[in-house]
Amino acid sequence: MKESGSRVRHDSAYLKNEDFNKNLLRKLNAAMETLRKGGGEEAATRQKKRGKLLARERIASLIDPGTPFLEIGTMAALGLYEEHGGAASAGIVTGIGRISGREAVIIANDSTVKAGAYFPLSIKKHLRAQEVSLENKIPIIYLVDSAGVFLPMQSEIFPDKSDFGRIFYNNAILSSQGIVQIAAVMGPCVAGGAYLPIMSDESIIVQGTGSVFLAGPYLVKAAIGEETDVEELGGADTHSSISGITDYKVESDSEAIELIRQLISKIGKTENAGFDRGTPHLPKLDPKEIYGIIPTDRTKPYDMYEIIARIVDNGELDEYKAAYGKSLICAYARIDGWAVGIVANQRTTVKSKKPDNSSEMQIGGVIYSESADKGARFVMNCNQKRIPLVFFQDVTGFMVGTRAERGGIIKDGAKMVNAVSNSTVPKFTIIVGNSFGAGNYAMCGKAYDPRLIFAWPSARIAVMGGEQASQTLLSIRLQQMERDGRKITEDEQANLLKEIKDRYETEMDPTYAAARLWVDEIIDPLETRQVISRGIEVANQSPVVSRFNVGVIQT
Repeated sequence: MKESGSRVRHDSAYLKNEDFNKNLLRKLNAAMETLRKGGGEEAATRQKKRGKLLARERIASLIDPGTPFLEIGTMAALGLYEEHGGAASAGIVTGIGRISGREAVIIANDSTVKAGAYFPLSIKKHLRAQEVSLENKIPIIYLVDSAGVFLPMQSEIFPDKSDFGRIFYNNAILSSQGIVQIAAVMGPCVAGGAYLPIMSDESIIVQGTGSVFLAGPYLVKAAIGEETDVEELGGADTHSSISGITDYKVESDSEAIELIRQLISKIGKTENAGFDRGTPHLPKLDPKEIYGIIPTDRTKPYDMYEIIARIVDNGELDEYKAAYGKSLICAYARIDGWAVGIVANQRTTVKSKKPDNSSEMQIGGVIYSESADKGARFVMNCNQKRIPLVFFQDVTGFMVGTRAERGGIIKDGAKMVNAVSNSTVPKFTIIVGNSFGAGNYAMCGKAYDPRLIFAWPSARIAVMGGEQASQTLLSIRLQQMERDGRKITEDEQANLLKEIKDRYETEMDPTYAAARLWVDEIIDPLETRQVISRGIEVANQSPVVSRFNVGVIQT
């Protein structure tokens, strides 16, 4: 076991980095604060006048006092659906909370946002939360208060495999695997959405505000000419004493929440995965120094060991193949006591021969053949030992060029991708800086099923770097213009390049990714230890049952 990292100089470059990264964090926190207000004060006031708690108030009352709620998808739909007035956090709050000492997924409709109606990203967010429950075998709680599908966008919500109906498919799959589902109907539960509480193991309905029906009074009158009202059609009395649809009737949101806590407290214990946890220790070096280490310019090098040293317990690592494949760090460590296998891109300059062997060039954040080979073997080792994997991404991709291609970079890259794909131990991904191209895949991007994936405000996610992409897109645009017989001046070309570059830079921003749920959340770097520890604690609820097999690429 050796210590990683060293004291850093608080020089002018450090202070510049620190100010820049803290400013990114301030902007992020301001945006988050606005999003957490949902549909705004006026809508919140209307809901409270009806005796209802707000979505986040319901969650705060439900989880154990003093315990954190690990929210997922706060920035979902940011900047989208503006033609419909926007949808803060996609009108639904999701995450992991501790209820009566048990970890559980919580899904709460925010009825201050378009009456809790489902937009396309609301469904994607709901499905992601169900996926977290399914992967970790932990209970899921639905706090239902939704007007159903957002009808102006019904064609993007209703019919496809991962659209609205998938929610109820997941209800059935979760139930079949013995994962407890409890639904509390605290507002409308309309149309197809009415299946959700009924397909849960137990359902609660709140008198006076909760209602469940396939068609509301207006649709019933239009369809069959019958005149009725909400309470007679699908209110608490109807479903608790006549139809038998709901299992419990309560008088308020608070009573429903207390009942959920009581029901969860009586769930029997299950076998866990047995991941190793020792006595937690804080890092020896100050985590706040991370702000000064990450450079303002994402192309500039820095030492990833310095980042890791400020996250792992005591700053200690057991490094695997330390002298081989140095652009990738592979090491065993502990985070908040949990044993982890760390796979991290090294962003310091790495010497590499030019194709003509004339001189050396310095490249950081690139995965070379030997790095990919090392990474694949390390992932296999962690699966053999049942050690969860943590990926720290700052990768520009795999090495390119004649020498790399002749050396088999595609084959070696495929080995690493194969190993990550078939890994059965829990994987957690932190995007520290760049996440470009196939490097995103090999380093366990969203497509490779990390249990949780978070980005720092310093992250950038794209198929390639902004400069390269902008020049490529400009070349394509100019060729199209030439074919059409158009010629542009150098000034026009410069303006076109700026326009392309600005758009591409916007799309690389982590908020763009978070709005589309490519990452679960953007976090303060200082929260990294906490979220990884919480993620492993949740993952430990589910035994690792499948055996690791790398498939066809084994050598």
